[in-house]
Amino acid sequence: MRNEQSSGGSLSSDLWTSRLSSCFYGCSNASGKFTTAEKKTQPNRYLLIATSGGLNQQRTGITDAVVAAYILNATLVVPKLDQKSFWKDSSNFSEIFDADWFISSLSKDVEIIKQLPAKGGKALNPYTMRVPRKCNPKCYQSRVLPVLNKKHAVQLTKFDYRLSNRLAKDLQKLRCRVNYHSLKFTAPIVEMGRTLVERMRSKSSHFIALHLRFEPDMLAFSGCDYGGGEKERRELGAIRKRWKTLHASNPDKVRRHGRCPLTPEEVGLMLRALGFGSDVHIYVASGEVYGGNETLAPLKALFPNFHSKETIASKEELAPFSSFSSRMAALDFIVCDESNVFVTNNNGNMAKILAGRRRYFGHKPTIRPNAKKLYKLFLNRSSIPWEEFASRVRTHQIGFMGEPNEVRPGRGEFHENPSSCICEKPEAKDRALIDAPRRIDDSSEDDKEKNVGKMSTYDEMEEQKPEDDGPDMDYMEDGNESQGKRLPNGSDSETNLLKTEQPELEEMFSD
Repeated sequence: MRNEQSSGGSLSSDLWTSRLSSCFYGCSNASGKFTTAEKKTQPNRYLLIATSGGLNQQRTGITDAVVAAYILNATLVVPKLDQKSFWKDSSNFSEIFDADWFISSLSKDVEIIKQLPAKGGKALNPYTMRVPRKCNPKCYQSRVLPVLNKKHAVQLTKFDYRLSNRLAKDLQKLRCRVNYHSLKFTAPIVEMGRTLVERMRSKSSHFIALHLRFEPDMLAFSGCDYGGGEKERRELGAIRKRWKTLHASNPDKVRRHGRCPLTPEEVGLMLRALGFGSDVHIYVASGEVYGGNETLAPLKALFPNFHSKETIASKEELAPFSSFSSRMAALDFIVCDESNVFVTNNNGNMAKILAGRRRYFGHKPTIRPNAKKLYKLFLNRSSIPWEEFASRVRTHQIGFMGEPNEVRPGRGEFHENPSSCICEKPEAKDRALIDAPRRIDDSSEDDKEKNVGKMSTYDEMEEQKPEDDGPDMDYMEDGNESQGKRLPNGSDSETNLLKTEQPELEEMFSD
C-alpha cells in the first residue's frame, strides 16, 4: 500500500458534517403524564448511591440514580463519587459538577438534597445494599422499596449499570435531562475546557478529537496482538498475570470479533482513507500510551498537526486539574464534545457517552471503527493498493459515522443511542430526503414533541432554567451478578460479588 501519507480517500458528503443532521433534534421534555416531584416524593425515604469507576462510568451511575429515585418516590442525596478505585481521584461531586445546578434543574423531577437530614438529633445511618446489573423498575420496587420503607435511608453500592437499558419513554427522557442538561461541570473546568477548544479553533476552523485508549494495562487485559513481537508478548503477558481469573488469550479470535482497540497507526490510516488530509489538526485525549512516542510516531506522520491538552496549555494552567484524573478527563470530555469530528479507537464509557451526547446535540460526526470488518484490511494492508484500501474502509464504515438512524432504536446502551430523546422534524418525513444508507434499520422514532428546539451545548445550556436487555458491552462487565447486602459480619453474598466482579478490571478499562 503506497501514498497514504500524500493522499486520502474521498467521500461523497462533507467530512465535517453529518448528513441529514438538520432533520433531527434532541428532545427530552417530560410528557403531560409525568408526575412531578412535588406530588410524587414520599417523606422519610432517602436514596444514596456510591458510584464506581472513572468519570464517565460514574456519570452513567449518577444519571441512573436520579431515575431510580424517581421510581422509588424517594429523595436523592447528591451522589458520592468513587475515590478509592484504580483512578484514585479524591474529588467529590461538587468539585467536578455544579451541585446547585444539578439540584435546581431537576427540582420538578426528583427532590435532591446535599446530605441526609438528622433524625432526633442524630444523622440517619443508611442501610447498604446492592442491586443486580440492569435492574428494571419492578426489580427496584421489589428489592429496594421494602428496605427503604423500613430503614428510611438506603445506599446502593457500586452503582454503575444498575438500571435497565430499556425503560418507559418518560423515564428515558428523564435520563436525557440529567445527562445532557443537569450534569454540568464546575466553572473552573468549563472555563479551562473552553480555553482548550478556543486554542484548537485558533489553529484550524475544523479539528478532530481522538479518544485514544492504548494504556499497557488495558492492552494486556484485551489479550490482543498489537504487532510488537516477542517483546510485546512478554511485557503485556507479565501484566496480564495480575488477573488470575483471566482465560488464556487467543489474539486472533479476539481481533476477529472486533474486540481489539485500533492501534494509533490504524486509526490514522482509517481517517486518511475516509478522506481526512495530512493538514487536519487532531486533538488526542489519552492516558499513558504503550510504547510511548514510538507507538505514536506513525499517527503523527500521517497527521503532523498533533495536539493534546499538555501541548496547548501550560503546566501552570493545568496545575489545578493535573492531580485529579476525573478533572483532567473532564477537560478532554469538553474538547472531544466540541470537536467537529470525534473518533475513538475503543468503545468504552467516554466514547459511548460522547456518541449519545453528540447525537442529541445535532448529530455531530462521531466515528466508531468497525473493527470487526477492518481487522482483515489492516492485516493485509501491505498487499492492497491504497485506493482499494481506502474504498474498502469507506464501505466498512457506513453505519459507523454518527449519522441519524444508524442504529435501530433500543439497540445498544441507551447512553450511546438515546433514541427516545431524538425527535424528527416534519420535513424528515419525506422519504426521498432521508433515503440515506442505514446500518440496521431504515425507521426512525415518530415523536410529536414540538416544544423543544434544536439543542446546543455549554453556552446555551447555561441559559436554561431549571425487559430484556442485551449483554453489556464494556470489557469488564460480569453478567453473573446477584444482589448483595452488607451485613455486620461481612460474610454475605457481597463478599462473593466482590471476588467475582474484580472491580479494578471494570474501572480500569471501561472509561
